[in-house]
Amino acid sequence: MGNGDIRVRGLAARAGGWSARHRWAAVGIWVLFVILAMGLGSAAGRVDVKDSDQLKGETHTAARIVEDAGIDEPAGETVLIQARGGDLKATDPEFRDAVEAVVRAVEGTGRVTEVTSPYDTKTISKDGRSALVQFDMRGESDTAGERVEPVLKAVEGVQRDHESLRIEEIGGASMMKTFDDAFGDDFKKAEYSAVPVALGILLIAFGALVAALLPVLLAITAIMATMGLMGVVSHVMPMSDTANSVMLLVGLAVGVDYCLFYLRREREEREAGRDAQTALRIAAATSGRAIVVSGVTVCVAMAGMLFTGLAEFEAMGLASLMVVAVAMVGSVTVLPALLSLLGERVEKGRLPFLRRRKRSGGRQDSRFWTAVLRRVLAKPVVAVVVAAGALLAISAPALGMKTQQLTLDQEFGDSLPIVQTYNRLNDAFPGGSEPAEVIVKAHDINAPEVKSAIADFRDRAISSGASRGPVEIKLHDAQNVAFVYVPLVGGSDQDKAGASLDTLRDEVRPATLGKVDGVEAPITGQVAGSEDFNDQLAGAVVPVFAFVVVFAFVLMLLSFRSLTIAITSIVLNLLSVGAAYGILVAVFQHGWGASLVGAEGVGAIITWLPLFLFVILFGLSMDYHVFVVSRIREARLRGLATKDAIRHGVVTTAGVVTSAAVIMVAVFAIFGTLSMQSMKQMGVGLAAAVLIDATIIRGVLLPAVMALLGERNWYLPTWLHRLPDLTHDETPQAVAAPAARDDEGEPLKV
Repeated sequence: MGNGDIRVRGLAARAGGWSARHRWAAVGIWVLFVILAMGLGSAAGRVDVKDSDQLKGETHTAARIVEDAGIDEPAGETVLIQARGGDLKATDPEFRDAVEAVVRAVEGTGRVTEVTSPYDTKTISKDGRSALVQFDMRGESDTAGERVEPVLKAVEGVQRDHESLRIEEIGGASMMKTFDDAFGDDFKKAEYSAVPVALGILLIAFGALVAALLPVLLAITAIMATMGLMGVVSHVMPMSDTANSVMLLVGLAVGVDYCLFYLRREREEREAGRDAQTALRIAAATSGRAIVVSGVTVCVAMAGMLFTGLAEFEAMGLASLMVVAVAMVGSVTVLPALLSLLGERVEKGRLPFLRRRKRSGGRQDSRFWTAVLRRVLAKPVVAVVVAAGALLAISAPALGMKTQQLTLDQEFGDSLPIVQTYNRLNDAFPGGSEPAEVIVKAHDINAPEVKSAIADFRDRAISSGASRGPVEIKLHDAQNVAFVYVPLVGGSDQDKAGASLDTLRDEVRPATLGKVDGVEAPITGQVAGSEDFNDQLAGAVVPVFAFVVVFAFVLMLLSFRSLTIAITSIVLNLLSVGAAYGILVAVFQHGWGASLVGAEGVGAIITWLPLFLFVILFGLSMDYHVFVVSRIREARLRGLATKDAIRHGVVTTAGVVTSAAVIMVAVFAIFGTLSMQSMKQMGVGLAAAVLIDATIIRGVLLPAVMALLGERNWYLPTWLHRLPDLTHDETPQAVAAPAARDDEGEPLKV
């Protein structure tokens, strides 16, 4: 059989072959697709998730009532006036002068409304040393942070005139401005630095500028196209900024990975002496197929988020699914066309200070992994016991995982003055910074029985011990809606505040508002939202886990036609996810090594992260697994003994897997440097998991397990032989060896 007569089949091979033959058409179609997607997205605009759709349960009901009533809740602000020490009390003339000065100052800005004095609202602490001046910002609450600066300056002016008192402002608008000023550029810096970091690592990996640029360009164009598609799709399923950030992360990771796999195989075949056309056909049938299998598996994993019922998760899942699908299609279509167009010019821009590593038979061998595998394959039982034992030990802390919505001080520590204000406010007025909000809807909000029930609710909220007051009531007569603000005992302690909320929901409300016919009274607020989120997420965990695991298992079974490979794939991926969980709990919950990442005193894992990490990591782990196992299977099919096939598959893929893993770890680690603990946890968790997956899992545990299983790796029960055959059967002699045969001399089917 001649060099140019190698037969390949499969979707990826056919797509790559067509693209290589119609190079300009393939490139033109891709460019047109990206431009068209961006244009349609820009014309359609993006519809974001509404507050009323964020959660189910009472939080959703409350948001729906407010939305249907057309009430725009303004951004509320509070000025804490507190004696620094001594015997100064709120009843003293000096304190009263300061309160009046604050009221005059904020009213004088013309930016506020509904200014209330603590002497009218009784917002004075029990010890008499603290008082609250409260008001609302004019205009829409979403943009209040842009208008609050004059008010902040006015309060600062009063502070300068009253040094014996602490006068500080806190609220939705002031926090929005503070966080935007302090961290607003964090995400942009992280997103912008991810591309240069990836490009730098690719330059080192390939040693040539053109070869390094191709994966980055593919990832960027896939992200651009997906951003446009998100705008169109958002009219059916709303999107969000968070979904956009996650899409960018996932798109960059898989876009670079897929291109890296393809490009490395094509270069390897050319260096083995094959002509450019044959090298492309082999790369399309092998790495191209691995990309399709991996891409479909990642898409299935991302689709698991659609089963949570949480709008934010659904947006993240759909956005990630779309970018993976786009990157996958681009990798098996436009990439072969570009490689065909460039030919040897893909080596242009070679960096003179990077020497090309020695190659053997066209294969790029890794001395390090060759040495590791020699020991692993010599004593696979020891390797399995040590590696699996280490991963289980790392995973152990996850058994005591505590998840919650992080409070302000947990999220930002003491890095911002406003966090200290938040803590002082909660100490003086427990729960006052984040009160429960009871949204009362009635046919006639001013009906005697309704007003009596609201008053009774206010009294019982305090007498029950759920609140120490003051309970504020705000009526919207025209809409027949009342807002009741109840500071929860427990304050920033989520467990105690949650218990207070349960008392309101289960005891106080049924005994008061619940007795009036036609009255709706859902309880919302930060603590309620956190509880509703946790409840809904807890109910989604089993369906999402089951969906992802079952479908990943089926895809592995169909792609490799091996029950053993499918089972080991799932087990190994679960081990890497468990290890990531263990590291998160050890660092962020128990504080082991927390100072190294700036995570002291967090004490909990952000609620949404475990499920998010599971879905993302389970998907991304399949990139490496499919690529490595495909290469092992390919070698075994061509005649190598199982151990030799394992050695060949792992060693020849070590370079590309290492490069891909380093890029992912570097990009995720950037997010681990952000100031917000939730983003830091996401970055550290993803980076640690990818690092473990690319080293201990793929370099030690996978080859050791496969070596122990031997020919049982390719076991498929007879009753499963009717399953569709999604394997590839290309026959390029990348591995020189006689055809593998079984004990009866028949050709071996793998």
